[in-house]
Amino acid sequence: MGARPQSTDNKLYDLLGVSRNCTDAELKKAYRKLAKENHPDKHPGNEEKFKEVSFAYEVLSDPEKRQTYDHYGLDALKDGGSDGGMEDIFSHFFGGGLFGGGGGFGGSRRPRKGQDMVHRLKVSLEDLYNGKTSKLQLKKNVICASCKGRGGKAGATQTCRTCHGRGVKVTIRQLGPGMVQQMQSHCTDCDGEGECINDRDKCKNCNGKKVVEESKILEVHVEPGMKEGQKIPFRGEGDQQPGLEPGDIIIVLVEKEHETFKRNGSNLVLKKTIGLTEALCGFQFTLKHLDDRELLVTNLLEISSTQHILKNLTLLLAIGFNGSLKVVEGEGMPMVKNPLSKGDLIIHFDVKFPEKYFKPEEELMQLESILPPRETVKIGQDAEAIHLEEFSRGSSNAYDEDEEHQGGAQHVQCAHQ
Repeated sequence: MGARPQSTDNKLYDLLGVSRNCTDAELKKAYRKLAKENHPDKHPGNEEKFKEVSFAYEVLSDPEKRQTYDHYGLDALKDGGSDGGMEDIFSHFFGGGLFGGGGGFGGSRRPRKGQDMVHRLKVSLEDLYNGKTSKLQLKKNVICASCKGRGGKAGATQTCRTCHGRGVKVTIRQLGPGMVQQMQSHCTDCDGEGECINDRDKCKNCNGKKVVEESKILEVHVEPGMKEGQKIPFRGEGDQQPGLEPGDIIIVLVEKEHETFKRNGSNLVLKKTIGLTEALCGFQFTLKHLDDRELLVTNLLEISSTQHILKNLTLLLAIGFNGSLKVVEGEGMPMVKNPLSKGDLIIHFDVKFPEKYFKPEEELMQLESILPPRETVKIGQDAEAIHLEEFSRGSSNAYDEDEEHQGGAQHVQCAHQ
Protein backbone atom coordinates (compact mmCIF):
# COMPACT_ATOMS: atom_id res chain seq x y z
CA MET A 1 0.00 0.00 0.00
CA GLY A 2 1.20 3.51 -0.81
CA ALA A 3 1.54 6.34 1.64
CA ARG A 4 -1.55 8.32 2.52
CA PRO A 5 -1.93 11.59 0.59
CA GLN A 6 -1.07 14.75 2.52
CA SER A 7 -3.47 17.70 2.54
CA THR A 8 -2.18 21.13 1.59
CA ASP A 9 -4.56 22.76 4.06
CA ASN A 10 -2.48 24.69 6.64
CA LYS A 11 -5.19 27.00 8.04
CA LEU A 12 -5.09 25.64 11.60
CA TYR A 13 -1.29 25.74 11.71
CA ASP A 14 -1.29 29.28 10.33
CA LEU A 15 -3.77 30.37 13.01
CA LEU A 16 -1.30 29.31 15.69
CA GLY A 17 1.76 30.51 13.74
CA VAL A 18 3.52 27.13 13.78
CA SER A 19 4.77 24.71 11.12
CA ARG A 20 3.19 21.37 10.24
CA ASN A 21 6.13 19.59 11.90
CA CYS A 22 5.90 21.46 15.20
CA THR A 23 6.21 19.54 18.46
CA ASP A 24 3.53 19.39 21.15
CA ALA A 25 5.56 21.80 23.29
CA GLU A 26 5.81 24.34 20.45
CA LEU A 27 2.09 23.97 19.80
CA LYS A 28 1.19 24.61 23.44
CA LYS A 29 3.52 27.61 23.70
CA ALA A 30 2.05 29.22 20.60
CA TYR A 31 -1.51 28.64 21.83
CA ARG A 32 -0.89 30.14 25.26
CA LYS A 33 0.62 33.26 23.74
CA LEU A 34 -2.25 33.81 21.29
CA ALA A 35 -4.93 32.96 23.87
CA LYS A 36 -3.49 35.58 26.22
CA GLU A 37 -3.33 38.19 23.46
CA ASN A 38 -6.92 37.60 22.33
CA HIS A 39 -8.73 36.72 25.56
CA PRO A 40 -12.13 38.54 25.60
CA ASP A 41 -11.75 39.56 29.24
CA LYS A 42 -8.66 41.63 28.42
CA HIS A 43 -9.36 42.47 24.79
CA PRO A 44 -13.09 42.90 24.09
CA GLY A 45 -13.95 42.40 20.45
CA ASN A 46 -11.46 39.56 19.95
CA GLU A 47 -13.98 36.81 20.69
CA GLU A 48 -13.90 35.41 17.16
CA LYS A 49 -10.11 35.27 17.03
CA PHE A 50 -9.98 33.64 20.47
CA LYS A 51 -12.45 30.96 19.43
CA GLU A 52 -10.55 30.23 16.22
CA VAL A 53 -7.27 29.86 18.09
CA SER A 54 -8.85 27.65 20.75
CA PHE A 55 -10.42 25.42 18.14
CA ALA A 56 -7.18 25.08 16.20
CA TYR A 57 -5.37 24.00 19.37
CA GLU A 58 -8.21 21.61 20.30
CA VAL A 59 -7.76 19.79 16.97
CA LEU A 60 -3.97 19.83 16.67
CA SER A 61 -3.30 18.83 20.28
CA ASP A 62 -5.23 15.59 19.75
CA PRO A 63 -3.05 13.06 17.83
CA GLU A 64 -5.96 11.38 16.03
CA LYS A 65 -7.67 14.62 15.03
CA ARG A 66 -4.38 16.13 13.94
CA GLN A 67 -3.70 13.10 11.75
CA THR A 68 -7.15 13.41 10.18
CA TYR A 69 -6.56 17.09 9.48
CA ASP A 70 -3.08 16.49 8.05
CA HIS A 71 -4.32 13.86 5.63
CA TYR A 72 -7.78 15.15 4.65
CA GLY A 73 -7.83 18.85 5.48
CA LEU A 74 -10.37 21.15 7.05
CA ASP A 75 -13.25 19.87 4.94
CA ALA A 76 -12.83 16.43 6.47
CA LEU A 77 -13.33 17.96 9.91
CA LYS A 78 -16.41 19.87 8.79
CA ASP A 79 -18.02 17.00 6.92
CA GLY A 80 -17.07 14.26 9.35
CA GLY A 81 -14.35 12.74 7.13
CA SER A 82 -12.83 9.55 8.51
CA ASP A 83 -13.44 10.78 12.04
CA GLY A 84 -17.17 10.58 12.74
CA GLY A 85 -16.94 12.47 16.02
CA MET A 86 -15.73 15.78 14.58
CA GLU A 87 -19.27 17.11 14.09
CA ASP A 88 -19.77 17.03 17.85
CA ILE A 89 -16.75 19.29 18.27
CA PHE A 90 -18.14 21.84 15.82
CA SER A 91 -21.53 21.78 17.52
CA HIS A 92 -19.99 22.08 20.97
CA PHE A 93 -17.78 25.06 20.20
CA PHE A 94 -19.37 26.91 17.33
CA GLY A 95 -22.90 25.65 16.70
CA GLY A 96 -21.80 23.71 13.62
CA GLY A 97 -20.06 26.60 11.83
CA LEU A 98 -16.54 26.49 10.41
CA PHE A 99 -14.76 29.29 8.53
CA GLY A 100 -17.58 31.07 6.82
CA GLY A 101 -21.37 30.91 6.81
CA GLY A 102 -21.90 34.03 8.91
CA GLY A 103 -18.36 35.28 9.36
CA GLY A 104 -15.69 32.78 10.45
CA PHE A 105 -16.16 30.57 13.47
CA GLY A 106 -19.41 30.77 15.34
CA GLY A 107 -21.50 32.21 12.49
CA SER A 108 -25.18 31.59 13.29
CA ARG A 109 -27.15 29.56 10.80
CA ARG A 110 -30.68 30.83 10.32
CA PRO A 111 -33.30 28.32 9.32
CA ARG A 112 -34.44 28.48 5.75
CA LYS A 113 -38.07 27.91 6.74
CA GLY A 114 -40.12 29.57 9.46
CA GLN A 115 -41.92 27.72 12.22
CA ASP A 116 -45.24 26.00 11.61
CA MET A 117 -48.38 27.32 13.33
CA VAL A 118 -50.72 24.72 14.85
CA HIS A 119 -54.41 25.43 15.49
CA ARG A 120 -57.08 23.12 16.93
CA LEU A 121 -60.49 22.93 15.28
CA LYS A 122 -63.40 21.39 17.18
CA VAL A 123 -65.73 19.36 14.99
CA SER A 124 -68.83 17.31 15.76
CA LEU A 125 -69.30 13.66 14.85
CA GLU A 126 -71.86 14.83 12.30
CA ASP A 127 -69.14 16.96 10.66
CA LEU A 128 -66.81 13.97 10.44
CA TYR A 129 -69.60 11.80 9.02
CA ASN A 130 -70.99 14.20 6.42
CA GLY A 131 -67.99 16.43 5.76
CA LYS A 132 -67.94 20.18 6.29
CA THR A 133 -66.20 23.35 5.18
CA SER A 134 -65.33 25.66 8.09
CA LYS A 135 -64.00 29.20 7.84
CA LEU A 136 -61.24 29.87 10.34
CA GLN A 137 -60.01 33.41 10.97
CA LEU A 138 -56.39 33.66 12.08
CA LYS A 139 -53.84 36.39 12.62
CA LYS A 140 -50.40 36.10 11.03
CA ASN A 141 -47.34 38.23 10.29
CA VAL A 142 -46.70 39.34 6.71
CA ILE A 143 -43.77 41.27 5.28
CA CYS A 144 -44.35 45.01 5.48
CA ALA A 145 -45.26 46.35 2.04
CA SER A 146 -44.12 49.88 2.86
CA CYS A 147 -40.47 49.01 3.52
CA LYS A 148 -40.47 45.65 1.69
CA GLY A 149 -39.23 43.91 4.83
CA ARG A 150 -36.22 46.18 5.40
CA GLY A 151 -37.61 47.78 8.58
CA GLY A 152 -36.70 51.29 7.37
CA LYS A 153 -35.35 53.22 4.47
CA ALA A 154 -32.62 51.69 2.32
CA GLY A 155 -29.25 51.57 4.07
CA ALA A 156 -30.70 52.30 7.51
CA THR A 157 -29.99 48.81 8.84
CA GLN A 158 -26.78 48.42 10.80
CA THR A 159 -25.07 45.41 12.33
CA CYS A 160 -25.75 45.19 16.06
CA ARG A 161 -22.63 46.26 17.93
CA THR A 162 -23.48 44.21 20.99
CA CYS A 163 -23.73 40.77 19.37
CA HIS A 164 -21.81 41.59 16.12
CA GLY A 165 -24.75 40.43 14.00
CA ARG A 166 -25.12 36.98 15.58
CA GLY A 167 -28.34 37.69 17.45
CA VAL A 168 -26.85 36.21 20.62
CA LYS A 169 -24.34 37.51 23.12
CA VAL A 170 -21.39 35.20 23.66
CA THR A 171 -19.54 34.84 26.96
CA ILE A 172 -16.38 32.73 27.02
CA ARG A 173 -14.60 31.31 30.04
CA GLN A 174 -11.26 29.57 29.86
CA LEU A 175 -11.30 26.46 32.01
CA GLY A 176 -7.74 25.39 31.21
CA PRO A 177 -5.31 24.87 28.33
CA GLY A 178 -7.36 23.98 25.29
CA MET A 179 -10.58 24.00 27.31
CA VAL A 180 -13.08 26.84 27.01
CA GLN A 181 -16.71 27.20 27.96
CA GLN A 182 -18.96 29.19 25.68
CA MET A 183 -22.32 30.51 26.90
CA GLN A 184 -24.88 32.21 24.69
CA SER A 185 -27.81 34.45 25.57
CA HIS A 186 -30.46 36.26 23.55
CA CYS A 187 -29.29 39.72 22.48
CA THR A 188 -31.81 42.22 23.85
CA ASP A 189 -30.39 45.20 21.93
CA CYS A 190 -31.44 43.84 18.54
CA ASP A 191 -34.06 41.34 19.81
CA GLY A 192 -32.05 38.50 18.29
CA GLU A 193 -32.14 39.94 14.77
CA GLY A 194 -28.45 40.82 14.59
CA GLU A 195 -29.41 44.19 13.06
CA CYS A 196 -30.43 47.55 14.47
CA ILE A 197 -32.19 50.59 13.00
CA ASN A 198 -32.13 54.09 14.45
CA ASP A 199 -35.53 55.26 15.63
CA ARG A 200 -35.60 58.16 13.19
CA ASP A 201 -35.01 55.79 10.24
CA LYS A 202 -37.59 53.14 11.19
CA CYS A 203 -40.53 52.41 8.90
CA LYS A 204 -43.64 54.19 10.17
CA ASN A 205 -45.89 51.31 9.12
CA CYS A 206 -44.11 48.43 10.91
CA ASN A 207 -42.01 50.50 13.36
CA GLY A 208 -38.87 48.73 12.20
CA LYS A 209 -40.21 45.21 12.83
CA LYS A 210 -40.18 44.41 9.08
CA VAL A 211 -43.53 42.60 9.39
CA VAL A 212 -47.10 43.64 10.19
CA GLU A 213 -50.00 41.63 11.54
CA GLU A 214 -53.02 40.92 9.39
CA SER A 215 -56.09 38.67 9.54
CA LYS A 216 -56.36 35.62 7.34
CA ILE A 217 -59.47 33.54 6.68
CA LEU A 218 -58.83 29.91 5.81
CA GLU A 219 -61.42 27.52 4.40
CA VAL A 220 -60.87 24.20 6.15
CA HIS A 221 -62.37 21.27 4.24
CA VAL A 222 -63.22 18.42 6.60
CA GLU A 223 -63.62 15.34 4.45
CA PRO A 224 -66.16 12.61 5.38
CA GLY A 225 -64.48 9.96 7.52
CA MET A 226 -61.68 12.10 8.96
CA LYS A 227 -60.61 11.29 12.51
CA GLU A 228 -59.76 12.89 15.83
CA GLY A 229 -56.21 14.29 15.74
CA GLN A 230 -56.00 14.28 11.93
CA LYS A 231 -53.94 17.16 10.52
CA ILE A 232 -54.94 19.43 7.63
CA PRO A 233 -51.90 21.43 6.42
CA PHE A 234 -51.91 24.78 4.61
CA ARG A 235 -48.50 25.03 2.97
CA GLY A 236 -46.71 28.37 3.20
CA GLU A 237 -49.50 30.09 5.14
CA GLY A 238 -47.50 30.60 8.34
CA ASP A 239 -45.83 33.79 9.56
CA GLN A 240 -43.66 35.58 7.01
CA GLN A 241 -40.18 36.84 7.82
CA PRO A 242 -37.53 38.41 5.56
CA GLY A 243 -35.08 35.85 4.22
CA LEU A 244 -37.17 32.85 5.30
CA GLU A 245 -39.65 30.63 3.56
CA PRO A 246 -42.98 30.89 5.42
CA GLY A 247 -43.90 27.91 7.57
CA ASP A 248 -47.18 26.02 7.36
CA ILE A 249 -50.46 26.40 9.19
CA ILE A 250 -51.56 23.01 10.48
CA ILE A 251 -55.16 22.43 11.56
CA VAL A 252 -55.65 19.59 14.06
CA LEU A 253 -59.17 18.14 14.33
CA VAL A 254 -60.66 17.73 17.80
CA GLU A 255 -63.82 15.61 17.98
CA LYS A 256 -66.63 16.72 20.28
CA GLU A 257 -68.36 14.09 22.39
CA HIS A 258 -71.67 12.86 20.92
CA GLU A 259 -74.68 12.13 23.09
CA THR A 260 -75.84 9.10 21.09
CA PHE A 261 -72.95 7.57 19.15
CA LYS A 262 -69.36 6.77 19.98
CA ARG A 263 -66.78 6.23 17.26
CA ASN A 264 -64.55 3.16 17.19
CA GLY A 265 -62.34 3.34 14.13
CA SER A 266 -64.62 3.11 11.11
CA ASN A 267 -67.51 1.78 13.23
CA LEU A 268 -70.17 3.57 15.26
CA VAL A 269 -71.23 2.20 18.65
CA LEU A 270 -74.68 2.79 20.16
CA LYS A 271 -75.86 1.74 23.61
CA LYS A 272 -79.56 0.82 23.80
CA THR A 273 -81.54 -0.18 26.89
CA ILE A 274 -84.60 -2.38 26.37
CA GLY A 275 -87.07 -4.03 28.70
CA LEU A 276 -87.41 -7.73 29.45
CA THR A 277 -90.50 -7.96 27.24
CA GLU A 278 -88.57 -6.56 24.25
CA ALA A 279 -85.69 -8.91 24.94
CA LEU A 280 -88.01 -11.94 25.04
CA CYS A 281 -90.60 -11.07 22.45
CA GLY A 282 -88.78 -8.78 20.04
CA PHE A 283 -88.77 -5.03 19.56
CA GLN A 284 -88.77 -2.07 17.21
CA PHE A 285 -87.26 1.38 17.70
CA THR A 286 -86.35 4.32 15.50
CA LEU A 287 -82.93 5.89 15.37
CA LYS A 288 -81.86 9.25 13.97
CA HIS A 289 -78.56 8.81 12.14
CA LEU A 290 -75.78 11.38 11.78
CA ASP A 291 -77.08 12.43 8.34
CA ASP A 292 -80.63 12.98 9.74
CA ARG A 293 -81.97 9.74 8.25
CA GLU A 294 -84.48 7.90 10.43
CA LEU A 295 -83.63 4.22 10.76
CA LEU A 296 -86.14 1.60 11.92
CA VAL A 297 -84.40 -1.13 13.89
CA THR A 298 -86.51 -4.31 14.00
CA ASN A 299 -86.07 -7.57 15.85
CA LEU A 300 -89.58 -9.05 16.12
CA LEU A 301 -90.50 -12.68 16.78
CA GLU A 302 -93.41 -14.27 15.01
CA ILE A 303 -95.47 -15.04 18.11
CA SER A 304 -99.26 -15.22 17.95
CA SER A 305 -100.33 -16.03 21.51
CA THR A 306 -99.30 -15.94 25.13
CA GLN A 307 -98.82 -19.69 25.03
CA HIS A 308 -96.27 -19.32 22.25
CA ILE A 309 -94.42 -16.70 24.30
CA LEU A 310 -94.17 -19.08 27.24
CA LYS A 311 -93.01 -21.93 25.01
CA ASN A 312 -90.24 -19.82 23.54
CA LEU A 313 -89.18 -18.29 26.83
CA THR A 314 -86.51 -20.92 27.51
CA LEU A 315 -84.87 -20.35 24.13
CA LEU A 316 -85.01 -16.57 24.46
CA LEU A 317 -83.47 -16.62 27.92
CA ALA A 318 -80.73 -18.90 26.66
CA ILE A 319 -79.93 -16.48 23.83
CA GLY A 320 -80.28 -13.42 26.04
CA PHE A 321 -79.67 -9.75 25.23
CA ASN A 322 -77.99 -8.34 28.29
CA GLY A 323 -74.56 -7.09 27.19
CA SER A 324 -75.12 -8.52 23.72
CA LEU A 325 -73.82 -6.85 20.54
CA LYS A 326 -75.77 -6.65 17.29
CA VAL A 327 -74.42 -5.28 14.00
CA VAL A 328 -76.02 -3.25 11.23
CA GLU A 329 -73.60 -3.52 8.33
CA GLY A 330 -72.70 -0.45 6.29
CA GLU A 331 -74.14 2.13 8.70
CA GLY A 332 -70.88 3.20 10.32
CA MET A 333 -68.41 5.94 9.42
CA PRO A 334 -67.45 6.56 5.78
CA MET A 335 -63.94 5.74 4.61
CA VAL A 336 -61.76 8.74 3.72
CA LYS A 337 -60.45 7.26 0.47
CA ASN A 338 -63.87 5.90 -0.53
CA PRO A 339 -66.77 7.71 1.19
CA LEU A 340 -69.27 5.33 -0.42
CA SER A 341 -67.78 2.49 1.63
CA LYS A 342 -68.69 2.61 5.33
CA GLY A 343 -68.02 0.73 8.52
CA ASP A 344 -70.71 -0.89 10.67
CA LEU A 345 -73.15 0.27 13.31
CA ILE A 346 -72.70 -1.77 16.48
CA ILE A 347 -75.60 -1.74 18.97
CA HIS A 348 -74.83 -2.73 22.55
CA PHE A 349 -78.03 -3.90 24.26
CA ASP A 350 -78.68 -3.77 27.99
CA VAL A 351 -81.84 -5.28 29.47
CA LYS A 352 -83.67 -3.50 32.26
CA PHE A 353 -85.19 -6.23 34.41
CA PRO A 354 -88.50 -5.70 36.25
CA GLU A 355 -88.57 -5.14 39.99
CA LYS A 356 -89.33 -7.92 42.48
CA TYR A 357 -92.81 -9.42 42.47
CA PHE A 358 -93.86 -7.53 39.37
CA LYS A 359 -96.65 -10.11 38.90
CA PRO A 360 -99.01 -11.86 41.32
CA GLU A 361 -97.61 -15.02 42.90
CA GLU A 362 -99.89 -17.33 40.91
CA GLU A 363 -98.71 -15.87 37.58
CA LEU A 364 -95.08 -16.13 38.63
CA MET A 365 -95.66 -19.78 39.56
CA GLN A 366 -97.23 -20.34 36.14
CA LEU A 367 -94.17 -18.81 34.56
CA GLU A 368 -91.92 -21.07 36.62
CA SER A 369 -93.85 -24.14 35.55
CA ILE A 370 -92.73 -23.80 31.92
CA LEU A 371 -89.11 -22.99 32.71
CA PRO A 372 -86.46 -25.68 33.18
CA PRO A 373 -86.63 -27.16 36.70
CA ARG A 374 -84.48 -25.76 39.50
CA GLU A 375 -81.17 -27.42 40.16
CA THR A 376 -81.34 -30.09 42.86
CA VAL A 377 -78.95 -29.26 45.68
CA LYS A 378 -77.68 -31.76 48.20
CA ILE A 379 -77.53 -30.15 51.66
CA GLY A 380 -75.12 -31.56 54.21
CA GLN A 381 -76.07 -31.91 57.86
CA ASP A 382 -73.51 -29.28 58.95
CA ALA A 383 -74.48 -26.71 56.30
CA GLU A 384 -74.97 -23.22 57.76
CA ALA A 385 -77.69 -21.04 56.28
CA ILE A 386 -76.94 -17.42 55.37
CA HIS A 387 -79.07 -14.78 53.68
CA LEU A 388 -78.28 -12.63 50.64
CA GLU A 389 -78.90 -8.90 50.73
CA GLU A 390 -78.86 -6.21 48.04
CA PHE A 391 -75.31 -5.05 47.32
CA SER A 392 -74.59 -1.37 47.95
CA ARG A 393 -71.11 0.17 47.79
CA GLY A 394 -72.15 2.86 50.22
CA SER A 395 -73.45 0.42 52.79
CA SER A 396 -71.40 -0.58 55.83
CA ASN A 397 -72.40 -4.18 55.20
CA ALA A 398 -71.11 -4.11 51.64
CA TYR A 399 -68.13 -6.16 50.59
CA ASP A 400 -64.79 -4.38 50.77
CA GLU A 401 -61.67 -5.73 49.18
CA ASP A 402 -58.69 -6.28 51.44
CA GLU A 403 -56.48 -3.21 51.62
CA GLU A 404 -53.01 -2.84 53.06
CA HIS A 405 -52.79 -0.20 55.79
CA GLN A 406 -50.00 0.91 58.05
CA GLY A 407 -51.49 -1.06 60.92
CA GLY A 408 -51.84 -4.22 58.87
CA ALA A 409 -54.45 -5.79 56.61
CA GLN A 410 -58.13 -5.05 57.04
CA HIS A 411 -60.06 -8.33 56.87
CA VAL A 412 -63.62 -8.96 55.70
CA GLN A 413 -66.02 -9.77 58.51
CA CYS A 414 -69.02 -12.01 57.86
CA ALA A 415 -72.20 -11.51 59.89
CA HIS A 416 -74.35 -14.61 60.28
CA GLN A 417 -78.10 -14.30 60.70
